[in-house]
Amino acid sequence: MLNIEDFGSIIGAFGSIIGAFGSIIDVFGSIIDVFGLVIGLFGSIIGLFGSNIEVFEPTFGIFESNIDMTNSLITMGTRGSALALAQARQFARQLEATHEGLRVEEKIIRTTGDKQQNVPLPAIGGKGVFTLEIEDALHTGEIDFAVHSLKDLPPDLPEGLVLGAIPRRADAGDVCILREKNSALSLDSLPQGAKVGTSSLRRKAQLLYLRPDLQIENIRGNIDTRIRKLDEQDFDAILLAHAGLQRLGLLEQIGGRWFALDEGEFVPAPGQGALAIEAREDDSVTLKLLLALDNAATRAEIGAERTAMRALNAGCSTPLGARAVVFGEELHLWATVLSPDGARRLFAEAQGDMQNAARLGETVARELLEKGAADLMNL
Repeated sequence: MLNIEDFGSIIGAFGSIIGAFGSIIDVFGSIIDVFGLVIGLFGSIIGLFGSNIEVFEPTFGIFESNIDMTNSLITMGTRGSALALAQARQFARQLEATHEGLRVEEKIIRTTGDKQQNVPLPAIGGKGVFTLEIEDALHTGEIDFAVHSLKDLPPDLPEGLVLGAIPRRADAGDVCILREKNSALSLDSLPQGAKVGTSSLRRKAQLLYLRPDLQIENIRGNIDTRIRKLDEQDFDAILLAHAGLQRLGLLEQIGGRWFALDEGEFVPAPGQGALAIEAREDDSVTLKLLLALDNAATRAEIGAERTAMRALNAGCSTPLGARAVVFGEELHLWATVLSPDGARRLFAEAQGDMQNAARLGETVARELLEKGAADLMNL
């Protein structure tokens, strides 16, 4: 027979069981709450991802590298020089091969720089003289995109125009072509007081910095014209961009009388060796087509170089060199500013993540300004 104490123990034990069961219910409810939070968070992530696709895909065509353009025609604008046509036609072939059915029509546009080939570039307005008429044709819809040598573009593009693609860069350096084959093949091998032809203030200043004894003479015209003048006008050597000679297939014609200049010592122009494919900002169809030929590494290099140029407020009359190179995910930028007579030279360099190309350009420009670049550029 149960006594009072035994009955109390049974009641206490039963109460403990009820309490434990209630705790289990509370834990289960908490799990349900957490599960609900997870479902809500997952839904938010899906919504965010979906909104990103809506924002970026129509503008940049990230998810479409090959677009069916059966029987579609777009118009490309280019200058009419042999080099301009060679590089524009090569790009057009690549674009047609990338997008099945697409046809690219060519329109040659003569620019102010083409019309005044006997006048030094600074005297007729600088770099924009090779792009203004072509950009006007873009604005009016006469052409759908333009192919430029990127170094011809001013630091800031006109409103409403963007770089739809920057293809893989060719060789960015400069080449020295000798009148006579010389086994030494270096600037040091040039005779004392040698006459060297170039229309670039950057090249002139760097030549005089390395060889103050040289006579630097202005030489303009297309590449084949300049090579002809090398022989006809008693030059000992001329300087040209390596990429232009490659694109025209002229290196074999020149034979063994040329050599490449070291890019660390003789710094190229910002954007040299690269092409700029310019289009209207609101032309989403053309931008999608062009994006397939964009090269991320080259765009990062160009971004750093042109940011430095912009931050220095440099133009065609500035002896400025800037070169960036991607190594893996790292970007190395170096730049130089010289006095026009080559007597003074400033140099700066920096490395960083290729995703921060603009910041790298600003860093190098700031260092050059701290060293007195503004004073050199105002001489």
